[in-house]
Amino acid sequence: MKSLDKHVQLKLSTLESKKLLRKLAETNRSTSGTTIRDNKKLISFACNDYLGLSQNPDVIRAIKEASNKYGAGAGASRLVTGNNVLYKKLENQLADLKGTERACVFGSGYLANLGIIPSLVGPKDLIVTDQLSHACIFAGADLAESKILTFQHNDINNLEGILKRERSLHQHVMVVTDGVFSMDGDLAPIPELSKLCKKYDAWLMTDDAHGIGVLGNGRGSNFAFESASEIPLQMGTLSKAVGSYGGYLCASKPVIELIKTRARTLIYSTALPPAIISASISALNIIKTNPELTKIPLKNAQFFTSILKLDKAVSPIVPIILGDPERAMNASKILENKGYLVTAIRPPTVPEGTARLRFAFSSEHKIDDIKNLAKIVKKNILCN
Repeated sequence: MKSLDKHVQLKLSTLESKKLLRKLAETNRSTSGTTIRDNKKLISFACNDYLGLSQNPDVIRAIKEASNKYGAGAGASRLVTGNNVLYKKLENQLADLKGTERACVFGSGYLANLGIIPSLVGPKDLIVTDQLSHACIFAGADLAESKILTFQHNDINNLEGILKRERSLHQHVMVVTDGVFSMDGDLAPIPELSKLCKKYDAWLMTDDAHGIGVLGNGRGSNFAFESASEIPLQMGTLSKAVGSYGGYLCASKPVIELIKTRARTLIYSTALPPAIISASISALNIIKTNPELTKIPLKNAQFFTSILKLDKAVSPIVPIILGDPERAMNASKILENKGYLVTAIRPPTVPEGTARLRFAFSSEHKIDDIKNLAKIVKKNILCN
């Protein structure tokens, strides 16, 4: 297969020349936001475990107990023999948290979006999504074979122009957006989106991967505003602030019944291990009973932005745009040499010309560490 290797090597060389080649780094995460990489202890501002729940003793205990009781794996898809009794409890928790009739848990957030969207819309329909929505939203939209249009980031007027022009041409319309944008840290204008979708009979779907657990007393981005809006399709992940693994959809009873019988990524994927489901149950209990804990990541992010005189953070994610991929990589290395792990994000994850450092703040971070990090950034990165 020399032609294959030659083809791949050319691609690798091209990526390397553009400073876009990615490599895996062995990383051992621990408590208090610390990480071991290359035998070096680093304070991590790169992880989405916003509440430190993946390391929480109660969550770990739940994993052990479920493993002892139910075994290591599910053995089959949910529709065969993998629908462990714990699923019902987890789905009831999620529906209660999000204020919906029902919920459905998937193997991951990516699988959820690949399954949900093509189960609800098809070739005669229209999908309109924010241009900065997560890649899995676009992947799910592609599978639906619907017409796909994008609106300018968080631009309600641009979205309304599209709906005004296109709505009558399609049987159904779905509007999809992140609740919290993973690379920019800003929030979707959910109240305005909800009103607009009602006006044009479009189905609003939000991906709350980075909102659940850290905004609205842990309930997510929809609850970060003065009042919750009507969102018929509330999707998210259990792998970030919840500290476990899996994805979910919270919606009406009819929608969930259809998803459980038609979503291909649910039907044809092995179910989650029982221990993982148990971990999510334990973590959601902590989130529900500790609203003050859920506020800390945002407070820490806002403390950081206040020191550097950046726009006030509205989520635990703070980007510093550096533009050039090589500059972003060099900045990440500077911070690593000072004892901090901050990821450089490069195209195609973000648009060309917007390579950045992405800071993710956790309830585990200490104020002195945030102060010191901000001091290093100001002296060594923002001054260049």
